Amino acid sequence: MEEKIHTKIVRMDSENIDPEIIKEAAIIINKGGIVVFPTETVYGIGADALNDEAVDKIFKAKGRPQDNPLIVHIADVSELDALVKEVPESADKLADKYWPGPLTMILYKKDILSDKITAGLDTAAIRLPKNQIALALIRESKKPIAAPSANTSGKPSPTEASHVIEDLMGKVDMIIDGGSTNIGIESTVIDMTGDMPTILRPGGITKEDVEEVLGRCEYDPAIIKSSEKIVPKSPGQKYRHYSPKARVVLYKGKAEDIAQRIAKDYEKLQSEGLRVGIMSTVQTEKYYEGKTTICCGDRTKPLTISSNLFKDLRNFDRMGMDVILSEAVDEQGLGKAIMNRLGKASSETIIV
Repeated sequence: MEEKIHTKIVRMDSENIDPEIIKEAAIIINKGGIVVFPTETVYGIGADALNDEAVDKIFKAKGRPQDNPLIVHIADVSELDALVKEVPESADKLADKYWPGPLTMILYKKDILSDKITAGLDTAAIRLPKNQIALALIRESKKPIAAPSANTSGKPSPTEASHVIEDLMGKVDMIIDGGSTNIGIESTVIDMTGDMPTILRPGGITKEDVEEVLGRCEYDPAIIKSSEKIVPKSPGQKYRHYSPKARVVLYKGKAEDIAQRIAKDYEKLQSEGLRVGIMSTVQTEKYYEGKTTICCGDRTKPLTISSNLFKDLRNFDRMGMDVILSEAVDEQGLGKAIMNRLGKASSETIIV
């Protein structure tokens, strides 16, 4: 039987950092332990990126495949030089504009970062988060911190400490509860090693945001059509992610048409004895009167949807649903990232 770790849970306001708790967490990191902390995207499970034994603990706690690379978090742009061989001018420009923030850049790594972090690749994923708790912990640790999302691999990423407790209690040394995360989906990952900046995972910094700074940018083909043959440069490219226990069915089409089809399928599935939930939006709630629904947000304000997405998927599981019927959203801007996550969470897509 796997030995459980005593997990200490502490609460902290990101606007009122407790230096004593940060010191305690940094000591854990420097002794090779693991600390869960909030970022502006999702909660991360952090360990000393330069300590292979500590990094192994991340993979073990999450049940994460070893060939899925980790993101290394830093607290200042100046720390890049120790970790990567070169910083292209284009990467400098993006850092100036979007760091600290929900942007991860792929750059050629130095040997200081081992294959444990990079899954054997000659590149590394680096991010400078915006959340003040995350920054304080990295600074106090005086180490780059490897930190994937703090969930059991394959489950929806955690946007509240309660999600982390559900998945990782007894598997980590400390959980810093900093409240709900802001963006609610993981950072944008962009490969800066080629001629064309290429988004490997869409997130809070959109393709349009990148183009505004660099003039050009493209999506990796893996985002359009996933393949098991892909060598993953980024977390989330190869494996199924974000999946609740319930089966997720995704509906694409005009909002009104989607809603009418979902309402019809809801009745059919219920008649078969299944427990069914609908992930609705502000614009479509009227179509689902009397049905079990969770309103995910407003279609005209995609941040309201992204910030609720993973939480709502977990809530449906808590309600004991067998099937979740989810509406698609417009894939412009942040909608691209939302649809990327929904696409990976779903087992079936219906075009209406």
